[in-house]
Amino acid sequence: MPYRTIRQQLESLSLAGLTHLARNSTSAPEIVGSAAEAPAGAPKTLAQGQSALAQLAGRVKACTKCAELAGTRTQTVFGVGNPQARIVFIGEAPGADEDAQGEPFVGRAGQLLNQIITASRLTREEIYICNVLKCRPPGNRTPSEIECANCREFLEGQLAAIDPEYIVCWGAVAAQNLLKSTASIGKLRGKFFDYGRAKVMCTYHPSYLLRNPAAKKDVWKDMQFLMADMGIDLSQKK
Repeated sequence: MPYRTIRQQLESLSLAGLTHLARNSTSAPEIVGSAAEAPAGAPKTLAQGQSALAQLAGRVKACTKCAELAGTRTQTVFGVGNPQARIVFIGEAPGADEDAQGEPFVGRAGQLLNQIITASRLTREEIYICNVLKCRPPGNRTPSEIECANCREFLEGQLAAIDPEYIVCWGAVAAQNLLKSTASIGKLRGKFFDYGRAKVMCTYHPSYLLRNPAAKKDVWKDMQFLMADMGIDLSQKK
């Protein structure tokens, strides 16, 4: 296995709660740690996922890496949903409503996202939803590169704990940061990218759709593309 792949796997396991690897002379490496009791590659139990996310949320709550964000936030906005979700939705950053309630996508953009979820024959409870940033940038400005870099370990930790099959990046900030790309959403749409074992799809952010309703048809095409890969034909009535 290439060194880079091994390093990425070990970094992801560490963020999910791994403490160390133990080896003896007669057996393969064994993962040791409270959040990684199953062998590497084995599905995590619900309790393991919940424990890893809870520990990570505690670290986020205490984080002051970004002095401006830590000094102006009402609270951190970690993420919500199923710790064993097949799909993780990643947005940009909390807004005023999210900062007040401590939950991602609860404002106007979140209401539109709920409609998209329902139309896609999903429920919010079966998805995991989070943002690149866990604190609201003042005035809802675009997150800086430094802020995104500071929060990167938390996002990677969430993804390692959940180990989803699919990831949807809503908007350029989410897509470019997760994929480490400078390409526009227009160029990233319509195809899958890889993040670990997950297939990553990129589409427009719901807040963009509020300003540009004509783009809703593009997002619907993207969701049809995603759900078809999951075995669900949205063109067919239930």
